[in-house]
Amino acid sequence: MVTTSLLLISSLLVASQFYISEAKIETNDLPIVKGLSWTFYDKSCPQLEDIVRKQLKKVFKEDVGQAAGLLRLHFHDCFVQGCDSSVLLDGSAGGPSEEQKSPPNLSLRKKAFEIINDLRNRVHAKCGRVVSCSDVTAIAARDSVFLTGGPDYEVPLGRKDGLTFATQEATLANLVPPFAKADAILTSLATKNFDATDTVALSGAHTIGIGHCSSFTDRLYPNQDPVMDKTYAKNLKAICPKSDTNATTVLDLRSPDIFDNKYFVDLMNRQGLFTSDQDLYTNSKTKNIVTSFAVDQKLFFEKFILAMTKMGQLSVLTGNQGEIRANCSLRNQNNKAYLASLVEEGVETLAEFM
Repeated sequence: MVTTSLLLISSLLVASQFYISEAKIETNDLPIVKGLSWTFYDKSCPQLEDIVRKQLKKVFKEDVGQAAGLLRLHFHDCFVQGCDSSVLLDGSAGGPSEEQKSPPNLSLRKKAFEIINDLRNRVHAKCGRVVSCSDVTAIAARDSVFLTGGPDYEVPLGRKDGLTFATQEATLANLVPPFAKADAILTSLATKNFDATDTVALSGAHTIGIGHCSSFTDRLYPNQDPVMDKTYAKNLKAICPKSDTNATTVLDLRSPDIFDNKYFVDLMNRQGLFTSDQDLYTNSKTKNIVTSFAVDQKLFFEKFILAMTKMGQLSVLTGNQGEIRANCSLRNQNNKAYLASLVEEGVETLAEFM
């Protein structure tokens, strides 16, 4: 039985190594909510996606780890009160907002916030204030996938930025913790119209990134999770000798900086880092989906794109809703520099008529 399992896992690894991401996968026949469009900025900012991708290539060349940070930022934004960049908003006193201070968001990378605002600045410098931080974040998430080896795909655009940040209560209620079991994850995501395939596909985002000791040491101490591979557990204990060790390790043991299907191979080898990862292979409702993605990277990519496109439209603000922030961390009415610029523009306009 052991020999058979090893052969199966070996064959999965071989099969997954030979698929290379091909040309952009078409998504513009997928349903999108009213107000979004596949061609939203074709006239107002046709250079938008080129500006973002060109800059992110430079960012990832210096630190590829930022790709996971940007992808996670998009997830945490969309799942709480919709893809409205509420997670980017600072608090009223200029410090972290209630949403940013919520435990699940404390480990969001500070650099990711800076990268989004820098991208927004570059885009606005070229096109004017016509592109929202929410759309910049969505495009950056897509490019984080593509530039680390994943699929390329179109993103529907036209989101506006929210006017309020979420409460800690709402944040905790909508972000699945790393210790959650598959049934709880399925129940949570079903409230947002995601099925089991969507759920497993979105979990595949853990093919890049890192996890903090505090997110998985409950599987090591005081008693080791019997589901976890023993050698893997031993190595994790060396990284996190205590439950409160301040250290990190990769989410995907096999190819931590490449967006591929190896995460699912990890799960089949009982080497998923979080309970929320590994239980997807333990649970009968999701086990076969994990296996199908482990043997077919193209299938995983296709289902991931479908789920990402759906996630990117959660409770979006469009049309006259929300605003287009001049600074991603501030509402326009709280942005003194932006308000001052409006006054200057008004004076200049008035001067033209005098």
